[in-house]
Order: sequence, then structure tokens, then C-alpha cells
Amino acid sequence: MLLPVPKTNAMLICDYVITERGTNKKSLIGVFENIGATTFPCTHFAMSVYVKLTDAQGTYRFRLDLVDLKEDKTVGQSEIPNDVQVPSPLVAHELVFNLRGVRFAHPGEYEFRIFANGSIFGQKKFVVERAVRKGPDGSPDFERPPQDGGGV
Repeated sequence: MLLPVPKTNAMLICDYVITERGTNKKSLIGVFENIGATTFPCTHFAMSVYVKLTDAQGTYRFRLDLVDLKEDKTVGQSEIPNDVQVPSPLVAHELVFNLRGVRFAHPGEYEFRIFANGSIFGQKKFVVERAVRKGPDGSPDFERPPQDGGGV
């Protein structure tokens, strides 16, 4: 039997997700769209991807791919370890992918893609940027004059 492909209501990237015991409510902490790094390749220590879906019914395997859009290549993958049973297309279902040690080879556009039983049903684009270290006054470090303590 061919199962309906879910629809994505929300897909957000954040630092982490807290799930409340008893109610199963989710709190997304530190939602972001971009990542800054001073050197490349870089590793982002931890992040979570939250997905809210509807219009699903049946048993699904969910997979999240990380795609480097410059290279058009999948550079990471995570899967919900067990099959997920969705009883009704009218009930919203939430997924959380907790990712550790995500490596980015270079600055540029990347995209998370969510799959149900091998069919893509959502994507979330984001940018990894080269960050400039800032001094205490907000200026880039390399533009600050040396602090030698001497006067002119």
C-alpha cells in the first residue's frame, strides 16, 4: 500500500530542543538561520532540527540529509532509529533530530532535507559564513592598533 507523503508545517534549526515530560511539549532553544566560523573546515558542536508534519498516516521511516548546495552533495545523514506510526493525517506529528559534530568544509549554502520512506517532503536552507573576530569595541581584530602601552 502506498502511504501518503507527509507535508511539512515547520522545519527549524536550533541549539537544542527540550521536551517536557508528561505533556510532550517542545521548547526550541536558540533558533538560528546562519552559522559563523572563523576557519574552515569547521565543526559545529551541537544543533537540533525540529520538524512538524501533517497529512501522514501509517508507518514511516524518517531520514534527515545535510546537503552542501555548492557541491550538490549529501555530506551528512541522520535517521530516526525506529519506525514511526502516525495514526491519522489530521494529527500533527513532531520529529527532533539531535546532531553532534556537524562538519562544514567551506562557507556557503547548505540545506537540510527531510524524507519519509525515501520521499522528500521538506527542506530548510541555511548559510555558513566566514566570521571575523571582533575586538571589544566591535571592530575586526586585525584592524585594531597594537596595544603596546606607549604614547606618541
